[in-house]
Order: sequence, then structure tokens, then C-alpha cells
Amino acid sequence: MKVLIADKMSKSAVSALEAMGHTVISNPDLKAEDLPGAIGDAEVLIVRSTKVNAAAIEAGTNLSLIIRAGAGVNTIDLAKASEYGIHVTNCPGKNTEAVAELAIGLMLAADRRIPNATADLRAGQWRKKEYGKAAGLRGRTIGILGLGSIGKAVARRAKALEMNVVAWSRSLTPEMAKELGIGFCASPIDVAKAADVISLHLAAKPETTHMVNADFLDQMKSGAILVNTARGEIVDWEALQKAIPGKQLRVASDVFAAEPAGGEAPFEQTALAGMLEACTPHIGASTDQASEAIAAEAVRIVKVFQETGTPPNVVNIRKKTVAVINLVVRHFNKVGVIAGVLDILRTASINVEEMENLIFEGGTAACCTLKLDKQPDNDVLAQIRASGNVISAALK
Repeated sequence: MKVLIADKMSKSAVSALEAMGHTVISNPDLKAEDLPGAIGDAEVLIVRSTKVNAAAIEAGTNLSLIIRAGAGVNTIDLAKASEYGIHVTNCPGKNTEAVAELAIGLMLAADRRIPNATADLRAGQWRKKEYGKAAGLRGRTIGILGLGSIGKAVARRAKALEMNVVAWSRSLTPEMAKELGIGFCASPIDVAKAADVISLHLAAKPETTHMVNADFLDQMKSGAILVNTARGEIVDWEALQKAIPGKQLRVASDVFAAEPAGGEAPFEQTALAGMLEACTPHIGASTDQASEAIAAEAVRIVKVFQETGTPPNVVNIRKKTVAVINLVVRHFNKVGVIAGVLDILRTASINVEEMENLIFEGGTAACCTLKLDKQPDNDVLAQIRASGNVISAALK
């Protein structure tokens, strides 16, 4: 297969893919607007931060797999990929430690105002009196919004700093919280009220957009710390800019609402950056350890796809079938048997939503389960049963 890598990626991934017999084109400087013209006849596209828009997907006439070398897939037009029957996968959990480490680092930087102190020293100003003011973190409460793998990793590190941990997540229950040794919050607002430090670890979804809004910020403690290493869309930045001076919030962020594309670009949100205690250019997953782990997972995805036709970690497969009934056909393992069954169903205007064909030991017989969008009548079933090499056909 031809594989286009449209972002910077470990050389180990390129070497491994080439060793598997694939043709690899590595173009780490591609931007979203360049991708439609560069995708050519690639069957596999691997991206990290490069956006994959509808134009790129439409241009990829041979494209069958898009791999996001990371966790979030909000930079990929999932609807268009699904429309064209293209698998979209990700590499979840491979950057967990890296993002958690940065979250803790930003928290410490915000509490001790490390970036501003450094900037003043470099400017020739010794301001010990000013930067000697810090609340400290031991014994304080960190509230975590989103308790996936990264949220849990942050919780472990916060405990090591002897902080109290509370959390809210859609899947978190009081029982689960007790098992994890953390406090349970019934809502994001409850986290805002309870925490001295808030760390965001939510995916970018319609229901999380601007979850940190004016109401949320109004409930935060005066002087509290807010850390965002998740997605910029989670925060209402206009509301945050208004809240920072009034509530004396200390904010540190690795992500922003409108981030430049690619690894090198002008950053126009300088006024916002000037209000933050610490900020980084979306580098949460950017450690050598995370890069190697993500590269290995991307290679594994390609390998499984090559061997089975179905890649792991697919994010755009329909989770709930619209099929209303199963048709189970036991048949002799002969050429054209299933094709004949499908032709009968097509004539009856019955669509197959899903299908699985299992071969028995010896290779003589097989059993095919077809999930159908409507129930075949007795005449259709009779035609299937009477077709060549069908042993039996029954509705389940």
C-alpha cells in the first residue's frame, strides 16, 4: 500500500512501514490547504496536527484509512470520511503520560509564576518580593474535569504532591470515585466550587463546547488555577478574559480556540497569552516517549488493516445497527453461494447492514449471519433455501 505521512513522525514508523513492503511518502510540512493536491493515490493517510478537510478526503480517490497519530479526531472531517467509507482511527492512551506531565508542569508554573519570573530575570529585573507570593499546592484540592486515562494520570501525580483530588466525568459514579480514592462531584459546577486548581481533560464535542463558561468561572474560587491541556473549544475564552482580573485567576493553557495549522506559524492571540501565567503551543503529546509509542501504534494499525481489512481503534463505525432481524444461512463452502443469497435479497429490496461468514473445520461448510434492515417474507426465504448449496436458512 502507499502511505502518506503528512506530519512529523518518528523515523522508526517509516522504517517499519517500509519493512512491511509499503511505499511511504513522508511530507511533514504539509498544511491542510496543501493536502488535497498531495494525497494522490495514497491508500493510508497518517496525520498528527494537520487538518483533514472534506477537500482532502474527496481528492483521495484511493484512500481507505486515515490514522490520527494521537487521541482526538476533531481535526478530521469524520462525516465526509464516513460518507466515502473511509476508516478513521486514532492512537488512544499513547500520549497519556506526556500530557499528564505537562498538565502538572503548567499547574506548578501557574502557582509559582515561573514563566513571568524567568522573563523578568532575563530582562534584568530581580523581583523576589513579587514572585515570593505563592499559595503552594500541598493540601490543596485539584478538580479534574474528564476522568479518562489522562485525567487519571493527573490524579495520580496530584496525589504524589499530597493534593486532594475531586473529579467529574460523565461515566464517573460515587462508587468508582471511592475505588480510585478521589472525591466525587455530581456536576462540573461542583468541581468549580470545590477546587483550588482545575485541570481540563475532556474531548471536544458539542456537549463540551464552552463548558468552562461565564457561569462556571463565576463559581470558581478567587485566585484559583485553571489548566487546559485538552481542547481549546472547551473554554469560552472571551468569558475567561473577563474573569481573570476580577477573580484573580491564574490560567495556564497548552491549547487555544483558533490554533495555527502546522508546526511553525504566526500566533495572533498575543493579548490572551499576555493574561496567562503560562502557555505552550499545543505540545502536550510532544515527548520522545509519546512519539515512539504513537508511531508504534500507527504501524500496528496499518499492519492489522493490511492483514484483516479492518483496522483497530476505528472511531466512525456506526455503533448501533439499524438492522431489525438476523438471517442465518448455513451453506456449503462453494463459490457464489453467498452471492446468490445477496442477489435474492437485492431483488426483494432488503439491505444487508452487517455480515459475518464463518468457515467450519475442514472447509466444507460455513455459517453466514446477515443483519437485515427488514424481515424477508416466506417467499424470499423459500428462494434462499432452494438456492444451490444452501443447507438451511432461518431468521433469528
